[in-house]
Amino acid sequence: MNEAETRAELIDPLLAAAGWGVLEGSRIRREYPITLGRLEGAGRRGKALSADYVLEYRNTKLAVVEAKSDEKALTEGVGQAKDYAGKLAIRFTYASNGKGIYGIDMQTGVEGELPAFPGPEALWLATFATENTWRDRFSAVPFEDRGGYFQGRYYQDIAIERVLAALAEGRDRVLLTLATGTGKTFIAFQLAWKLFHSRWNLGDWKKTGEPTRRPRVLFLADRNTLADQAFNAFSAFPDDALVRIAPDDIKKKGKVPKNGSIFFTIFQTFMSGPPKDGEPSPYFGEYPPDFFDFIVIDECHRGGANDESTWRGILEYFAPAVQLGLTATPKRQENADTYAYFGEPVFIYSLKDGINDGFLTPFRVKQIATTLDDYVFTPDDTLLEGEIEAGKRYEEADFNRRIEIVAREKKRVEIFMAEIDQKEKTLVFCATQAHALLVRDLINQVKTSRDPNYCQRVTAEDGKLGDEALRAFQDNEKSIPTILTTSQKLSTGVDARNVRNIVLMRPVNSMIEFKQ
Repeated sequence: MNEAETRAELIDPLLAAAGWGVLEGSRIRREYPITLGRLEGAGRRGKALSADYVLEYRNTKLAVVEAKSDEKALTEGVGQAKDYAGKLAIRFTYASNGKGIYGIDMQTGVEGELPAFPGPEALWLATFATENTWRDRFSAVPFEDRGGYFQGRYYQDIAIERVLAALAEGRDRVLLTLATGTGKTFIAFQLAWKLFHSRWNLGDWKKTGEPTRRPRVLFLADRNTLADQAFNAFSAFPDDALVRIAPDDIKKKGKVPKNGSIFFTIFQTFMSGPPKDGEPSPYFGEYPPDFFDFIVIDECHRGGANDESTWRGILEYFAPAVQLGLTATPKRQENADTYAYFGEPVFIYSLKDGINDGFLTPFRVKQIATTLDDYVFTPDDTLLEGEIEAGKRYEEADFNRRIEIVAREKKRVEIFMAEIDQKEKTLVFCATQAHALLVRDLINQVKTSRDPNYCQRVTAEDGKLGDEALRAFQDNEKSIPTILTTSQKLSTGVDARNVRNIVLMRPVNSMIEFKQ
């Protein structure tokens, strides 16, 4: 028999005999996709990885089975079985040719032939030898899959399980490190979903007995774009559960919103608030310190956990809450405070991992130098505005901050516009908001497109118009605007799947920021 026939006629009956797909709560996932295969260009991908079988019980992946034809040796699939189990972070894995079963315990290294597949309950008890009430409650809640339409990626499932395991063990500070573009917001959504439906909350967390209420979860970002993106990503929750905390609404109602389950805001909103009796009175102080049960700090390396940051006061005020830090940046000297505050990450998924798995796009760097990358004023030059320091050599870091030479920026725009396909979506990062305005105008002056909205600026100064341009840019069905100019607003990542070019028209002195 070939492999497909071996599965259908020999292996499927062995799994059914052990109770898989028969016992309530058990499930067999056939041809389970693991990776997409690395993007190689010209529409080609490397080999994708998929497991023949993944065995689930209580919404938890417990085992991998690699099948081979009954004409092949029993252990022919052992290498793949171990590889897939390692990738999926699953303890037990099996190889079978239908005539026998070979099992491997990835934790102890014990392996050998088995008379039969272990059943769902036996495998659950082998995986989780110690009872834990909250682990059982979390596992009773299935992932939200939009009616079976959507499946999370393997590393997202691992990240979610690691955070829930940390909560079940009683940890109150948790860190996840995943590269930009790998779906940290989706992970935060699934975590909130599990907590919401299991009714986990601080009051019942370390007590016996049934939980008494649903949790209050706060998603805290440092950009409105990220907070709005998250708010939209949580749309599976009931409408009355979601609350967007915004300064205008607080001023209008005269108080901070407290009715809801999942709250979204930015650090800056929480830090604002009219002074009282001559003293600062930030809005976050209007909530009791134990109001939120679970707080997700997006891009936490950007200041929230920094000892020098004023935002650190928010996290310290809400100290009773379990706090989850999400970051794209591996541990380095410049973000050591983040790791000191949250502890070592419970899971890491790097940029390299994402590229090799095919979930992120490999990139090529093209560096362009001009004949005017530094400048010294001479008497025959014309000063149009401001003051110039004679004899001073202005270097790259000074351009478009302390000195602006429009002809230089125009030439740089002409160079990169000639290098790219002008129909491809492009992000241009500029030195300041004013520089982004100039570059927008220069791009629209040299473009081949006849559309007046071909290039738009998206910065804090552009308000709702900028947000509308960003939403249109993110829409894969729309081609206008084709290019966005920005300064800092989009530097931490934005969901725009069809971007083909990223142009840096300002110095980027941090490898962390460059990779983001």
